[in-house]
Amino acid sequence: MNGKIRHKFSSTSWQHNAPGGWYFVSVPEDIAKEIRENLKWQEEGWGRLKAAAKIGNTHWDTAIWFDTKRNTYLLPLKADIRKKENIEIGLNVAVTIWV
Repeated sequence: MNGKIRHKFSSTSWQHNAPGGWYFVSVPEDIAKEIRENLKWQEEGWGRLKAAAKIGNTHWDTAIWFDTKRNTYLLPLKADIRKKENIEIGLNVAVTIWV
């Protein structure tokens, strides 16, 4: 991605415990710390930071949100992404994000 910093990691998919809760992968804390130290000034409301992501063959524009309770950024996984890449709760997923 032109002009953006690439981060590659693996993370386990999980679902927020609210009814109909969103699915996420958490960015590893060391990567989240690096991103926040360098790019916090670009965050929008609620710690939102524009990003692009890739899992498997699926690439999409998105955002990551900083979660103060988990002390990391969360990457939401929409239903169409989960369907294309066969992602279920508890699956270890290889992720690339550009911020």
